[in-house]
Amino acid sequence: MVNLELYRVFYTVAKCGSLTKAAEELYISQPAVSQAIKQLETQLGGQLFNRTHKGMELSERGGKQIFKTVEEALKLFDEAENEYTELKDTAMGVIRICASDTVSTHILLPIIKEYHEKYPEVNIVLQNCTSSETIELLKNKKGDIGFLNLPIDDSDIDLTHTVMNIHDTFIASEKYSELFNREVPLKSLQDYPLLMLELSTATRQAIVSFAHGQGIHLHPEIEVASLELMKELAKCGLGIACIPKEFAKHELEEEKSLFEIKTTPILPTRAIGMALPKNESMTFAVKEFIKLMNERKGE
Repeated sequence: MVNLELYRVFYTVAKCGSLTKAAEELYISQPAVSQAIKQLETQLGGQLFNRTHKGMELSERGGKQIFKTVEEALKLFDEAENEYTELKDTAMGVIRICASDTVSTHILLPIIKEYHEKYPEVNIVLQNCTSSETIELLKNKKGDIGFLNLPIDDSDIDLTHTVMNIHDTFIASEKYSELFNREVPLKSLQDYPLLMLELSTATRQAIVSFAHGQGIHLHPEIEVASLELMKELAKCGLGIACIPKEFAKHELEEEKSLFEIKTTPILPTRAIGMALPKNESMTFAVKEFIKLMNERKGE
């Protein structure tokens, strides 16, 4: 009988379309992946892949014929292992979390800390992603839990619930004190240097879309990739930052190094949601992470 792990290597190579990518996902060397495929082909007596300049493609008479059956069989074995793990009431293996650095820092950090203390045997992989990147990882079964800027309209993932409501606002150093303690027309900020996230981010797109709907065009003087850097630039007086208020509490309330500029109209409330891969059974490790999140939310 063929070793089950050879089928797992076959399945991973077929998904990734590359020996190198499969090796990274399986945490083994590329030669080990190549040898496993050769061994499986020898035992089955046929070619499973066509080696092309683009990578590894399933052969018509071999690889494509067994792929679906192997996929279903591996899923059944994984479910059996998960059920056994649940009986032992412990979490093991790997949990892959897809989220932006900001979400990880301001929302997930205390949950990850508590989870790691409770289940030290679980390998936590934090993947820094935009919302669109997170969706792709979930679709391709390369992520177990994803955190996204809402709204999201994609039936190929399971959106479970809202994790947090966020309120975008404008903050600045005392250099712009003439704008503090009063309502400022949003349109007037067009005349000031603005600091905003890159246009590819859901946060920037939501703000730009709302402003355009008001006939206002907000063009940043400086674009950045992270909210943390944006806050530091704002502290230096390089411009007015547009940022979720919830992620600047320390600077606004404790340090008092930055101050809120209240605009009219105010920017609309947005939300961050949690999503899972479609039609995938959750491991005990994933279930326990979600359970911990829900407990924290209820506090």
